[in-house]
Amino acid sequence: MGTPWQIELSNRLREMVHQTIPMVEERIQYKKPHFLKNGHYAAVISPSKNAIAFMIMNAKGLEFLKGFEGPEERKWIKIKEGDTPDYTLLSTLLTQATESLQ
Repeated sequence: MGTPWQIELSNRLREMVHQTIPMVEERIQYKKPHFLKNGHYAAVISPSKNAIAFMIMNAKGLEFLKGFEGPEERKWIKIKEGDTPDYTLLSTLLTQATESLQ
């Protein structure tokens, strides 16, 4: 299930996604929560042994700060125990990435 910090972080990320994207659809695929807007993938929370990766889809053309990885169409940030995620920044990026998903 994950360590307590991973569970807490995943729950906070999930809440942030639901607040950022009204009427977001959440489904579990590959044992990970995937979030869809109007049938299009918007974000994924992906746990691993030592981190939680938060992936933003449809990221092409967006400006991402240092720490994000991945190809231009999707970017993720790995959050480790003790890190303090910038939920406002993540929400802003997610909003920008999903604006065109009609």
